[in-house]
Order: sequence, then structure tokens, then C-alpha cells
Amino acid sequence: MALSKPQIDRPDGAAPSDLKIDDIVVGEGAEAKPGDTVEVHYLGVEYDSGAEFDASWNRGESIEFPLRGLIQGWQDGIPGMKVGGRRQLTIPPHLAYGPPGSGHRLSGKTLIFIIDLLAVKH
Repeated sequence: MALSKPQIDRPDGAAPSDLKIDDIVVGEGAEAKPGDTVEVHYLGVEYDSGAEFDASWNRGESIEFPLRGLIQGWQDGIPGMKVGGRRQLTIPPHLAYGPPGSGHRLSGKTLIFIIDLLAVKH
């Protein structure tokens, strides 16, 4: 079942200090493990503003990459997901792009991603 581009409502309250994982849809396919290559669709927004900063949906195609090359929040938050699943990750700065002034436009920001796992390659 192909899911459509998700919407993320701007959260209330303070941003979490640790990685928060919420399964929206639990998949029934192959399970992602640390170090796997994954194919995903994703949407990312800033926690504080709710502003979208990136989405594979906007490019009209999924993206494939090895987990070990991604931010720590994805490396920790995707394993355990199963193909066909949709998961929301709320990722604090130390597991994303580091503290303010770390040289990335998203440094110092808590990020929310909704990730659809389409395929896993072990």
C-alpha cells in the first residue's frame, strides 16, 4: 500500500531531549537493522516552527541510502522498522546536526521526520 505525503502538526510543549520514536503504521515486511541500506520516503520539519525543510515527496521519488551515513537519530530510529511501516522520529540536536553554530543550517534544532520504509537491503 502506497502512503501519501504525511502532514505533521506543530507540536505543543518543550522539545524532547532524547530520541522519540512513534510508529504510525507498523509494517509487515522485512525489518531494518543497523547498517542496512534502506529505501524511504520522508518528510522533515523543524520542531519549534513546524516549517518543512525537506521532503522526498516533493521530488516525486523515494531515496535509498546506507543507514551508517545518516544522522544518528536515523541510525538509531529506523532499525526495528518493517517495510510498509510509517514512523515519526523526533530528534534532538545532539542526534541531528549538532549544537547551534555547528555549520549546518539545521544545527541546534530539534527535527521531526515521518519516514515510510519502502525496502531494506541487508
